[in-house]
Amino acid sequence: MMLDFAEELKKFQPSLEVEDIEGAVYQEDLTDMTDILREMIEQTK
Repeated sequence: MMLDFAEELKKFQPSLEVEDIEGAVYQEDLTDMTDILREMIEQTK
C-alpha cells in the first residue's frame, strides 16, 4: 500500500503542544555552552 503524500499533507495539523513549547522556549533566557565556557574562563582568572 502506497501513501499519497499530497493527501496526507492536506490532512496535517500541527500539534498545539509543539506551538506552546515553541513560545515558551523563545521567551526563556536559555544558557548555552558558550555561556557556560565564558563563565568558567572568568572564574579561572
